[in-house]
Amino acid sequence: MSLDLPGFADPVADAQQTFRAVLDAMARPGRLHRVGEKVQPPAPLAGATAAVLLTLADAETPLWLAPDCAAARDWVLFHCGAPITDDPAAAAFAVATALPDFSAFSAGTDEAPEESATLIVQVAGFGSGQRLRLAGPGLRTPATLQVAGLPADFAARWADNHALSPRGIDLLLVAGPAVVALPRSVRVEAG
Repeated sequence: MSLDLPGFADPVADAQQTFRAVLDAMARPGRLHRVGEKVQPPAPLAGATAAVLLTLADAETPLWLAPDCAAARDWVLFHCGAPITDDPAAAAFAVATALPDFSAFSAGTDEAPEESATLIVQVAGFGSGQRLRLAGPGLRTPATLQVAGLPADFAARWADNHALSPRGIDLLLVAGPAVVALPRSVRVEAG
């Protein structure tokens, strides 16, 4: 039973460490951070995905789980208390094992861009696969990120999201205990 799988061993310290890592990831797009190395969530959740949920999801943050993540639903409800929604547009956070259609999620409004969704997308890994060039806030010089498991048209899809500024979704890419942030303000190009 997935409820038997523990959350954080030290909820306060582990949540603080994860929160700092996610904030740093958002401030420094493309930089790899390690979180959730000791968390053992149910499949298909990665340790970093679980750590982010344990830290950021609560009773006031509606969460959308992709259909292939349904096996983790009871664990997420038990450990996070976040209401699960079937409507992606109502989600503050979303978890998927493949990149979903960004337009299904709230991009916020010009008056309230902070009401946009944050997508947590599990990928195959970092350091191999598609090369992405990142530029924008948080990067003194352009950076390169290699991600395995994103669709070939990711850069074009991200450009459409970035063009919504100040609106748009934020993206946390996860592989095992590693997380990388792509805030909506960062520009991404293939290559």
